Amino acid sequence: MIFAWQGDADSVSLRHFLSRGDASFRFEREPGGKLWRLRLRVPDRARFEYKLEIDGHWVQDPLNPAQATDPFGANSVCETFGYSAPDWVAPNPAIAAGSLEETTVYSPVFGEQRRLGIYRPAGYDEAGHYPLVVIHDGFDYVDHAALLPILDNLIAAGDLPPLVAALTQSPDRMVEYVDDSRHTEFVTSELLPAVEARCAVVQDPRHRILMGASLGAVACLSIAARAPQVFDGVVLKSGSFIFDPRLLETRARLFHSIMEFIDGLSREERLMHRAFVCCGRFEGLVGENRRMAAFLRRAGVATRYVETRDAHHWHNWRDQIRAGLRWCLGHKRL
Repeated sequence: MIFAWQGDADSVSLRHFLSRGDASFRFEREPGGKLWRLRLRVPDRARFEYKLEIDGHWVQDPLNPAQATDPFGANSVCETFGYSAPDWVAPNPAIAAGSLEETTVYSPVFGEQRRLGIYRPAGYDEAGHYPLVVIHDGFDYVDHAALLPILDNLIAAGDLPPLVAALTQSPDRMVEYVDDSRHTEFVTSELLPAVEARCAVVQDPRHRILMGASLGAVACLSIAARAPQVFDGVVLKSGSFIFDPRLLETRARLFHSIMEFIDGLSREERLMHRAFVCCGRFEGLVGENRRMAAFLRRAGVATRYVETRDAHHWHNWRDQIRAGLRWCLGHKRL
């Protein structure tokens, strides 16, 4: 694949986020001109997001209209031959849509009001009995991963049972998601009762699961460890896990706390019954997520591991919503 940029500059590079190895690929300037080119070998059926670094300044690729958003802005997108977004990610006007209620719940443990979103499926019935999915960074899933049309489409197609989703959003996820006991108490003792009081969810751990990406995956696993038997399954996407202490030399300080948490996990006790673990093959976390999947299997957890040709991005996590929820809900198991 060939990338190009035209203009005056001393250096031009492509910055590929959270890649394995060197995440920077340098362009070469054509002799006697302002045209810069990069020939990059990429696999088929792959997707990644990037920016151009022009003399130290990061910009979107002006020749590429394809973009994807995240909580920090937008990136240019490269989709290689054979990749296509799943057909169930786009809104379908032919089916009935569920509803999203935005409210707050007071948290004594944090001493503040916390934002809460509650998704109810189309045809919701107060006399029903719905499985519950608690989604970390849930409003980011709405904004950047098409969560609402995906749930509508998958439920309408029979790929998922009608379910209720609780969306939680931490104002300090860098602390709260790293095995913070307050977060477990908030989810299990404050958020969960608030949702159960508002919705006709099945009050049985076998019908409750947790979903999160990156540090959100760490938070899900922490809740499962601190409050076993409250949730039956976890969907862990590109978890910020760490097993190898040698990697701490190149990781942020919070990974020290994550490693202490992982080191303290029981190798024998089954924390939940089902786990779905996925990671992009092009991100630096892939080895640790492979090890997490193996760890959970050894602990007796029915674990499915999926590796995608993508990186640490919301559209990667979007594309795995169907497989993750189907696996952990045990609905038409793959």
